Amino acid sequence: MTASHTIFDGRIHVYKRDDSRYWQCSAFIHDKNFRVSTREESLAKAKDFAEDWYLELRGKHKRGELVEEKTFNEAADQFMKEYPIITEGNRNKVYVKGHEIRLDVHLRPFFGDMGLSQITAGRLQEYRIHRRATAIKRNGKPPARNTIHQEIVTLRQVLKTALRHEWLRHLPDLSEPYKTTGKLSHRAWFSPQEYKTLYEATRARAEKPTRSRWVWESAQLHDYVLFMANTGLRPDEAARLEFRDVTIVEDEDTEETILEIEVRGKRGVGYCKSTAGAVVPFKRLQERLREGQTPQQTDKLFPKGHREMFNRILKELDLKFDREGSRRTAYSLRHTYICLRLMEGADIYQIAKNCRTSVEMIENYYAAHIKTSLDAAAINIRRKKKRKKAKNPSLEQEDM
Repeated sequence: MTASHTIFDGRIHVYKRDDSRYWQCSAFIHDKNFRVSTREESLAKAKDFAEDWYLELRGKHKRGELVEEKTFNEAADQFMKEYPIITEGNRNKVYVKGHEIRLDVHLRPFFGDMGLSQITAGRLQEYRIHRRATAIKRNGKPPARNTIHQEIVTLRQVLKTALRHEWLRHLPDLSEPYKTTGKLSHRAWFSPQEYKTLYEATRARAEKPTRSRWVWESAQLHDYVLFMANTGLRPDEAARLEFRDVTIVEDEDTEETILEIEVRGKRGVGYCKSTAGAVVPFKRLQERLREGQTPQQTDKLFPKGHREMFNRILKELDLKFDREGSRRTAYSLRHTYICLRLMEGADIYQIAKNCRTSVEMIENYYAAHIKTSLDAAAINIRRKKKRKKAKNPSLEQEDM
């Protein structure tokens, strides 16, 4: 707070937050704290508002009209009590933990002791301004749009919990005012030529590491690149993958040897069928494991991360950023898998199922910039013009 004042013999507090131009006021009535925004920038007017507000609250209390309501903290506690149990097996533990972190770090400090009815669309806008101002002051830049979106999702879940328990009459408007349609930019991926350049570089590094102690890591990275680009797994899914989750099978439809993978990710357990190009890297991962230790079904395919070495190779090849300036990461291998499948004419619905995502996501972020998704024959089709019958007066007279 930048300033704080007490009035009415210390029973009312008038204060202003660092990131708000309006004065707030709070008071305890019957051991219950009440707070409200005065919507006034002038301190004198804010004090007058606070006195009237306090006297009105006291009158309601005497008449029995002041019903004690649950606070945001109480609703948040109930949400965190229910959510992990109800979603067990359907939501990843990391995703559930994310709700708890957002509550503790951002939402509770701002909304904590507020009554649920006080969380209005206006108060939510104050929170967005507060988060932006705080982040700029701390980091020099505002939080990402998706970061704020995730926090509002957590807030909505808490308010829905309160609604189910009849602690709240209705949900406030949580939509973002002044929102414009966001630009749908494609995800950073490797074109076929760039992907070839990448795996040739990782193969050369595996055959001849820059340091003798990096022999194992270099070989692992090469197989990681091939495995990810031929399965479309997310990096976090690959990090959880164990040998018991992968089976080598003969696919009846394609008559090729592929991998069937049980994927454990943010949406629970899903399934993936790889291309034939993932089989050899997987076999090498098994053989490399046997050289150092007795293989166990619970051993992870990729027990260590390869981010530093992967980024180093990308920088050496000048592939760290695409032409739009988007940063390439291990996630770009998943995007490459999707784009290459689309370019080869795969069914978009089947790709969505295999990648555990939606058709809408693929259409918006992948298919829109794949030139082979456009059918030139359908675009350049021309309707044949009807030929007009020639009228010859002399012939008409001859026929008469």
